[in-house]
Amino acid sequence: MTEMVHGTTSGSDGEAILSRWWRTTDLWTMTCIFLLFSIGLLLGFAASPPLAEKNGFAPFHYVERQIVFGALSLSTMIIMSMMSVDLVRRLAIIGFIFSFIGLLFLPIFGTDFGKGATRWYALGFASLQPSEFLKPCFIVLIAWMISASKEINGPPGNLISFVITVVVSTFLVLQPDFGQACLILFGWSVVYFIAGAHILLLVGVAGGAIGLGSFAYISSEHFARRIDGFLSPDLDPKTQLGYATNAIQEGGFFGVGVGEGQVKWSLPDAHTDFIIAVAAEEYGFVLVGLILITYSTIVCVSLARLLRERDVFVRLAGTGLVCMFGIQAVINIGVAARLLPAKGMTLPFVSYGGSSLIAGGIAMGILLSLTRNRPQKNVADIFIKG
Repeated sequence: MTEMVHGTTSGSDGEAILSRWWRTTDLWTMTCIFLLFSIGLLLGFAASPPLAEKNGFAPFHYVERQIVFGALSLSTMIIMSMMSVDLVRRLAIIGFIFSFIGLLFLPIFGTDFGKGATRWYALGFASLQPSEFLKPCFIVLIAWMISASKEINGPPGNLISFVITVVVSTFLVLQPDFGQACLILFGWSVVYFIAGAHILLLVGVAGGAIGLGSFAYISSEHFARRIDGFLSPDLDPKTQLGYATNAIQEGGFFGVGVGEGQVKWSLPDAHTDFIIAVAAEEYGFVLVGLILITYSTIVCVSLARLLRERDVFVRLAGTGLVCMFGIQAVINIGVAARLLPAKGMTLPFVSYGGSSLIAGGIAMGILLSLTRNRPQKNVADIFIKG
């Protein structure tokens, strides 16, 4: 009975661990993640040589680093997907503590790399962005708090999760990193909504987010400049958004040809925040459409598997993780297409970046662990029998 409730992985006693893992894991999602990373490498060969030349490195310096980071990310994802739900939860809470401590010390030991926001630790051989690792661990923590509040004599998990969200968002805004702060608020709202939150509370949170945005617009020149640039009817062709928009228009349906794109020579962030512009220019809508389908498949397949889940914590954490993953992709692509203001957010598993890749591997590893098939009946069966 305990196994049925808590979702122990199915399989006979004599079945090998790898065999049981392969049989119970969401192979659709895993395949899509490998596909996204492969597309990222393909685009890296096109987008990174100009930056490498500018910085005095070998032409494919950043591609080689991407391969190393990707190997670490995908290995971490596979290892975490083999773990039990309880072990994943414990590791995520420990990860949250260390990530939050890293966030606290950013004003003292962090650097902005000339971008106007202190978000990274310079390690010499690489840089570390604590907020990337904080996001998946945060989702697991608040899902645990909220699910615990549903138990008899459980803690006030809803209130605790809200306080944690406000504190984390505040420290992110102080960097300033409004994009990641919005992601944190979005993740909490999704988890709280799935747990049965009253719609008026979520409306209040949305109002608070609008108020926060208004304050940021008034107090931050950097933030105001981005909003003004987005709202302006006249797009300066010499800005990052101007170059990206032009590249997408030039690409058309089939693109201008492999290696023929020009946006990578103009955009300093062509290999990170605006990687989709490189894809659109050189490969056209064909590749962009494949990327969109791949992200949609991950979100839809994961949510479909979570619909069958009886464990409240697994449902909440899994939904929060996959929704945050999906909305980050939407924001990145929306910014490049000038549908959203510039946010400085990477495209998961496609953009260059060690912190983003490894943190993404952790997030997807947790998700794959949560969505593994376990010996349980569907939620609908409870109501049918009742």
